[in-house]
Amino acid sequence: MAQHVSVLLERCIELLSPAIERSKNPVVVDATLGLGGHAEALLKKFPNLTVIGIDRDEDAIVLATSRLAIFGDRFKSVHAVYDEIEECIAKFGYKKVDGILFDLGVSSMQLDEVNRGFSYANDAPLDMRMDRSQGRTAGDIINFAERDELIMILRKFGEERFAPRIVDAIIRRRAISYMDSTAELAALVKENIPAATRRTGGNPAKRTFQALRIAVNDELSVLARAIPASLDALVVGGRLVVMSFQSLEDRIVKGFFVAASESKTPRELPVEIPELAAKFVLVVRGNETPSEIELAENPRSASVRLRAIERVAA
Repeated sequence: MAQHVSVLLERCIELLSPAIERSKNPVVVDATLGLGGHAEALLKKFPNLTVIGIDRDEDAIVLATSRLAIFGDRFKSVHAVYDEIEECIAKFGYKKVDGILFDLGVSSMQLDEVNRGFSYANDAPLDMRMDRSQGRTAGDIINFAERDELIMILRKFGEERFAPRIVDAIIRRRAISYMDSTAELAALVKENIPAATRRTGGNPAKRTFQALRIAVNDELSVLARAIPASLDALVVGGRLVVMSFQSLEDRIVKGFFVAASESKTPRELPVEIPELAAKFVLVVRGNETPSEIELAENPRSASVRLRAIERVAA
């Protein structure tokens, strides 16, 4: 497995620190635990901190739990999808928490494990499930979804302009036999995108693979449930930090953050109505992107967009 480098590690700690330091016995939820890099750094920095780690990937839970065993009961893990965040918090006897961190998208571990099928760099079965204990695989979608559904997936989740051409090629290929190879799918996509388009923008299969992964894991719907649930789960003074790696995720996060930080008092009124005042303030205006130093240390951070918000009223 490649060396794991947690994205924007120091910046995430910096943003969560004020919320942690204001509490005697702070609790932070790492809603996308992965290999536990962010959780480990937080637990080392704050001796009185408890971290609840959530991940839908059972392999991640096992590896991170082993890594963080030195922290004893200050680290607690749960195998769940992060839209179940309120249930996960309640499971350990908490009603609210001081901080929540999301590191969205596919994890380094999942990308580096060839047989998971997330990457087009190596040949593997078309799986792409973050939780391999349930759900349909990318292969199931490729081989059995109707044409219209496949086109919708590639257009909506991958913003793929050439979705009909790619899908028609998939349908012709799957009529011969079950298709279950990431390398074959990547080659098929490349063959059905015009040569002029292939010359720019990186691997032409990137959008198709992203679309399938999002569809397999229902990522955008889960995120749209998880962000408001996370806002509700914060104490006053608590902070939510979110790292997104593609525009569809970032758009969802931005929408909830903007709505939560806007006053509901009618603009024509000269004074703020207290009960309509915003309960949250943006800690980061817009979004932040990685520094040149971060990019040099961790090339996978190239597409990250970071947002942060703080609860200021009950």
